[in-house]
Amino acid sequence: MEDTGNSQEEVLTSGNETAADKASLLNDAVRNYSIEKVRELLAEGADVNFKVGGGWTPLHSAVQVDQEEIVDLLLEKGADPCARKKNGATPFLVAGIVGNVRLLQLFLSKGSEINEYDDNGFTAFMEAAHYGNGEALRFLYNNGADVNLRRVVNEEKRTLNKGGATALMDAATEGHLSVVKILVSEMKADMNICDNQGRNALIHAFLSSDNKTRESIAPVVHFLLDCGVDVNRRDEHGKTTLMLAVEIQSLDLVKALLEKNEVDINDADREGKTALVIAVEKNYYEIAKLLCEKGARTDLGDLIGIVNRKYNKKMAALLRQYGAKAGPSQPQDWEPTSKRWGEQLKVLYNMYRPMIGKLKILQHNDFRIQRTSQGGIYLGLFDGKEVAVKIFCIGTEIAKQEKMCLEQCLTSNHLVKLFGAEEKKPCLYLCLSLCEKNLEEHLSASENEVNCKSVLKTLFEAVQELHMFGFGHQDLHPRNILIDAAGKVRLADFDKSKRLSEGQKDVIIKDLKALRRLVLYVVTLGKVPFEENDRDVLDASCPEDVQDYEETVDLRKSLVSPDEGIPVENLLRDLIQHPFFWSKQIRYRFLRDVGNESDIKTCNTKHHNNKSEILKALNCDEHPFQQWTEQIDKLVLDCMLGPFKSKSKNKNKNQNQNKKKQYENYVTDLLKFIRNMGEHFDEKEEKVKKIIKEPSEYFLHLFPELTVYVYKRLRSIQHHKHFPSPQCLSQL
Repeated sequence: MEDTGNSQEEVLTSGNETAADKASLLNDAVRNYSIEKVRELLAEGADVNFKVGGGWTPLHSAVQVDQEEIVDLLLEKGADPCARKKNGATPFLVAGIVGNVRLLQLFLSKGSEINEYDDNGFTAFMEAAHYGNGEALRFLYNNGADVNLRRVVNEEKRTLNKGGATALMDAATEGHLSVVKILVSEMKADMNICDNQGRNALIHAFLSSDNKTRESIAPVVHFLLDCGVDVNRRDEHGKTTLMLAVEIQSLDLVKALLEKNEVDINDADREGKTALVIAVEKNYYEIAKLLCEKGARTDLGDLIGIVNRKYNKKMAALLRQYGAKAGPSQPQDWEPTSKRWGEQLKVLYNMYRPMIGKLKILQHNDFRIQRTSQGGIYLGLFDGKEVAVKIFCIGTEIAKQEKMCLEQCLTSNHLVKLFGAEEKKPCLYLCLSLCEKNLEEHLSASENEVNCKSVLKTLFEAVQELHMFGFGHQDLHPRNILIDAAGKVRLADFDKSKRLSEGQKDVIIKDLKALRRLVLYVVTLGKVPFEENDRDVLDASCPEDVQDYEETVDLRKSLVSPDEGIPVENLLRDLIQHPFFWSKQIRYRFLRDVGNESDIKTCNTKHHNNKSEILKALNCDEHPFQQWTEQIDKLVLDCMLGPFKSKSKNKNKNQNQNKKKQYENYVTDLLKFIRNMGEHFDEKEEKVKKIIKEPSEYFLHLFPELTVYVYKRLRSIQHHKHFPSPQCLSQL
């Protein structure tokens, strides 16, 4: 039966009341271990898969009370072994909680998946660790359970920083030392994986749990420390392991952490409190004394004010002995450049933070810009300048690649700038240009009128520039394209970049294909998702209602099917001059200028096609303008049959001459017509002007394919003199 999320009382109706009652009694009989009653109710027709409150089936209940005989009976009578409760838990997951190895094995044979999880991301392996079931843990591991699997949650929960925890974190949170040892020593669990709040197993060992005491926390912490766990992670409040040891009043753990010589004794949480401040606030004299002896600063926070309010003379004497003085420091007046990150930057600016070289940073969710697989991107101040700090593990290949690429592209105009790099084991901190948002956010901001052409032109230039520096990006994505405070587009994220010497053509082509997808993504303002639009399908549709449809289609086609004879490494340089990036006035001027070519303006098209290269190129047999004279308003066409119409006595003579000047259905005649109309528009009668209104709008709307057609035909014969100059396009 489908789990509707309702309690038993809500699903009862007059028609099925008896069946529901029996099913409820069946669940009660299971929970009361009454196998005879279970048999009786099943014989009477009780639904073996009926769900009571919370989505519990009789099978779930039988596993919960660890009744193997009843489990076997229910399965024999048709119980669904993979049924899920309202929270998504299956009987297999419940068996992990109970720790019954036989039942775990049974459900695996009935179709359960070893790493299946509920709606909160818990697997049977995690449940076994959480409840301290070592035997079940070993069984699941030997049958393929992923020891380092992180809790999988939906996007909504992930946005709230929920999920991401591992079985080791569960065992550490509950203080199960024996299970922690099994996971680390036998199964080689990674101690430094972090959940979605940036907490590793050591931080989880300090987390409060109803059944934990200071005495149960210490053994797990000592074991993890002995195994080399990272001691510099923080909890959700920005507290370090040293601060957490102070908070549980464990002098022993404070000593152990200080002996590691890896913890900064003067580090502060997001409220600016150091371990010493916390010890003083809580009146932990012995801990405060130890911290002072080990060099804790007494000029951070209003320590004397705190002890005076508590009337703690002994603590006051201790602090004064180590140089503490009354009076807190006053916040400084400072205005950041960033509007989006301004408030967080002000907090960081006025907060005490131990410096990492020239870098001031607090790795906490309040200051996080973006998650990454390595360590995230955070707000920071480098040498007093606001920056985005991308964190890597020292020595990793992606860290080396990003740093090398940024260092060799320092003079770039379109890439994020590397201001400096700092190291503090185990992290490398790359300090980069701070931007306001990524392209994904930029396009979704309805209050902004996005200049799609400007965005794409800068992006093309950025990728071309990167190629000129000798690198291919290889991971072009809307989230890797940033907009700075001045509204300029910046290319970021080079940890997957490759040197062009490493298969130059293939590297460039991968970037070009990504650009092709980005064109469609940008012109539709994100309505065609980047992940879903055509990856390798050349004829994937572009919505016909996008602005400059013909130019968009041709630009995208050119990115993967360039003209013959153009080396792929020169393609972007040429495409930056593509008509897609031209304004309407530039396109119109281009068509007029081509129409002013001497061969077009003076020759009779019908009789000179084979004598002129430009006529031959433009008037190919299958050009798409075979009926152009019928597409133009008749009044407009007729008015141009006598462009120099005279009001003199020679009127009839001129009219006779004009009869010989008919326009034919050739592209060159259309261009001649556009040129002539542009030259003599002001002389036309008002009724003609009323039809045309604005010549550029009129002709480009009537012949949307014309600009691209002429552009491509002229390129085919290397006739470039009418193309707009790069200087002209740079002003767009």
